[in-house]
Amino acid sequence: MKIFSKEQIYEGDKLTAEKQSITSTELMERAAIQIFNWMHIRMQGAQVPIHVFCGIGNNGGDGLVLARHLITHGYNVNTYVINYSDTRSKDFLINYDRIKNVSKKWPLLMTDAEALPVIHQDDIIVDAVFGIGLNRPVVDWVKNLFTHFRASKAFTLSIDIPSGLFPDQVPANENDVVWANYTLSFQTPKLLFFLPETAKYTVQWEVLDIGIDPEYLYTTATAYELIGKHEMLPVYKPREKFSNKGQFGHCLIIGGSYGKIGAVTLASRAALSSGAGLVTTFIPKCGYNAIQSSFPEAMVITDVNEDCITHIKYDIEPSVIALGVGMGTATKTITAFETFLKTNKTPLVIDADGINMLAQKKALLKLLPQQTILTPHPKELERLIGTWKDDFDKLKKVKALSKKYDLIVVIKGANTITVFQDKGYVNTTGNPGLATAGTGDVLTGIITGLIAQGYAPIAATLFGIYLHGKSADIAIEDLGYQSLIASHVIEALGEAYIDLFKQPEQPQVEEEPEDSKE
Repeated sequence: MKIFSKEQIYEGDKLTAEKQSITSTELMERAAIQIFNWMHIRMQGAQVPIHVFCGIGNNGGDGLVLARHLITHGYNVNTYVINYSDTRSKDFLINYDRIKNVSKKWPLLMTDAEALPVIHQDDIIVDAVFGIGLNRPVVDWVKNLFTHFRASKAFTLSIDIPSGLFPDQVPANENDVVWANYTLSFQTPKLLFFLPETAKYTVQWEVLDIGIDPEYLYTTATAYELIGKHEMLPVYKPREKFSNKGQFGHCLIIGGSYGKIGAVTLASRAALSSGAGLVTTFIPKCGYNAIQSSFPEAMVITDVNEDCITHIKYDIEPSVIALGVGMGTATKTITAFETFLKTNKTPLVIDADGINMLAQKKALLKLLPQQTILTPHPKELERLIGTWKDDFDKLKKVKALSKKYDLIVVIKGANTITVFQDKGYVNTTGNPGLATAGTGDVLTGIITGLIAQGYAPIAATLFGIYLHGKSADIAIEDLGYQSLIASHVIEALGEAYIDLFKQPEQPQVEEEPEDSKE
């Protein structure tokens, strides 16, 4: 699913109105009816007080249309117009007149927050104050109103985005924004739903189809895309009956140091479990017995050194190399890493201490093969690109790094975002159970295993992240968040693959008993 920018959304609205020969007012009506239908299905006429707060732009116009339909269907509605400016949009004015024709109780015009409306905890707030077009700081009395919403603890439903949020920057103060329980987004999710500093302003979100021109949606390139099962199923490479292990590549996992052989073990197990034909580990001597006994499917090459890697030499021809997990940053290890990069031409996946070594000697970035994949956690990313002002600035800096060195960079998080050149891909699988030691090593192994099987680097990265998160989603059904460990993610990989082909379960309809039928 594409994530459209503010400018693209406006262009899509305009083009849709032109191609479908409708006015912007009619498109607004269509959109607001979708919100009404969403509420009506869930409320079924319940007489809970509904407070609809409308701005004076198009988002407020949506709110007025919604309030009108709620009123005509017999709901208990209080409508407010937040009069924060002298400027009104055309569609707001049209719908302001329309709502006055269906109710004797006209919308209350609010010009300050001195007399805040009474809102009880069991009421419902509909936030239609500001939309994606907000381009100025929120005035103080409106901020006070937003604080009043939050203090009431009433269920808050935001239209398109929570009011006070900008589509491309982080608010200066969390009290400047509505904290929504649910946001109904028109046609496309917003990038801010997936960034840590802005996602907190809505607990849940849902996209409503408002009939934007399909050709525009299909042909328009966007800077970000949402990645889920629908996007990953076409990527999957099925196996033929007469396949053999030689067709699925040979992974070399380089890493480990004294006390950190487990990281290499996890990455190697994940690579083989993701479908790689062969896995060889390159480790210091101290890890030989550990890997041979705990993971017999792997082959092992050891460094001449006992405790850490000092000379990377091997006599195999791997399809792909993962490097850095548990590796440490000893001086001799950094030297070995640099020497290796100067001659290596094999595709790379670099994680953990591999990234830390790149951060210490940034000139090494020039030695990386095209489309090398970096999988840093937040602190490793900061060492690599420096500090960032906010999440939007972080994305900007990662894109600059990706373009400069032709890298694929994985920004790990609740919604892991993969950046390649100017494009960002937002993953939809995963859960807080992944916040545990070793899951990053597992991700490195999965991506490496997919590249070995012939997936292109960007496809392997996106598919690997999806499978990694889906495995965790499957595992927590039996284990819960707290008990999930990295090995469980590997064990659930097979179910994650199978899930790609599962159809959504249809709700069961109980038949009416025979004796009640006429």
